[in-house]
Amino acid sequence: MLDSKTSQSVVDADTQVYIIDDEKHVRTAVQQTLELANYKAESFESALSAIPHLNANWPGVIVSDINMPEINGLQLMEKVQQIDKELPIILVTGHGDISMAVSAIRSGAYDFIEKPFSNEQITEVVRRALEKRALTLENRNLRKELEAHTSPGPRILGNTPPILKMRRVLHQVMDTPTDILLNGETGVGKELVARYLHEHSIRKDKNFVAINCGAIPENLIESELYGHEAGAFTGADKIRIGKFEHANGGTLFLDEIESMPMGLQVKILRVLEERQVERLGANQLIPLDIRIIAATKVDLKALSEQGGFRRDLLYRLNIVSVDIPALRDRADDIPLLFEHFALIAAARYQREIIPLSPEKIHDLMVYEWPGNVRELRNMAERYVIMGDETTFNMSDLDSSTEIQGRQTLQEKVEFFERSLVADALTKNQGSIKETMVTLGLPRKTLYDKMKKHGLSRSEYIND
Repeated sequence: MLDSKTSQSVVDADTQVYIIDDEKHVRTAVQQTLELANYKAESFESALSAIPHLNANWPGVIVSDINMPEINGLQLMEKVQQIDKELPIILVTGHGDISMAVSAIRSGAYDFIEKPFSNEQITEVVRRALEKRALTLENRNLRKELEAHTSPGPRILGNTPPILKMRRVLHQVMDTPTDILLNGETGVGKELVARYLHEHSIRKDKNFVAINCGAIPENLIESELYGHEAGAFTGADKIRIGKFEHANGGTLFLDEIESMPMGLQVKILRVLEERQVERLGANQLIPLDIRIIAATKVDLKALSEQGGFRRDLLYRLNIVSVDIPALRDRADDIPLLFEHFALIAAARYQREIIPLSPEKIHDLMVYEWPGNVRELRNMAERYVIMGDETTFNMSDLDSSTEIQGRQTLQEKVEFFERSLVADALTKNQGSIKETMVTLGLPRKTLYDKMKKHGLSRSEYIND
């Protein structure tokens, strides 16, 4: 069962409007009005009770009365601006508060509504404020994504809907302190995603510590995570700093979390909840400022139902869950990824890259890649080393035979046509004129085929 704090954070993530008013009938009426307009609203009787639920990534707006005990609307606005100066706050005023409200607008309030107000008035102001908030967060995420693509560190390549969706989720949670659970098959790049989160977050100047829970013997994993004092057990002749402590201020990545022994899961849960750790053989608790990113290749919920994983630990890790798509679910990214891995391998081995023919690109895209991105990377490296000697005929592999067997002739023709057009656009860096020449197509025909296959010229332009 989730604790109240965790449950509240999950509810808050979907809430669009916070209504703050010390008069119960007022906040109830406003909440009902907004809910009838299909907005998800939550009410608070004081600013103090609402403030802990706010964060810079919350996609909602605040409707607050000005005259309230303890903290009034203006004081609340100051505190909101410290959390996020672009978070819209709508002030509700009585007649005598108009000059105060106008002053608040100059100081950064989104708008004010004078009592008494109509249902249509409050609904319209909230609608405009939510649109502004959505645009603010979208622009903020785009700036973060641009910085992530241009700054040093790991990058997540791809332009298909599954990978774009995943990147949006990552940027929403990047600077939040919440723990994250990564779900994905073997080879999809779970550690890359974890490093991406760390390197582009406010924790990037601290340590990123990775530990494979399935690769360390059970009798050593506790010492690895917690560390130990000298003399804590036979062979412990000096102090050892554990992974938790070494990652303090940064990120601890627990790969293959499903492999963690049941007995240790209880202790891990306690560290996650209390945010402090004690070395083996010591009596002093060490406070932790740490983000945990756990990764699994299995369904932890199903495993917990079978008794193979603690349900309470799953709930604690699963506050934010990120699904990493398999390579077969983002096949249109394969040419881009292959080129990226080939360029890296070419630099390492000081080799020239022979451009892939459309036929070979087609072979890559129809293969199901059971080993995912890791298998594709190995193939690209093999191609750089072996050149044309590399075998690209995947039809002898079971998974490729299955997928090709499921395609009709028309589907194969359209798939191959798309590969040809995309390859020409890539080689010509999005130039329509040069792509027309390469393919021998009139301009209108080329545009028709691009529209048919969902290809956009802007995706192939190198800035």
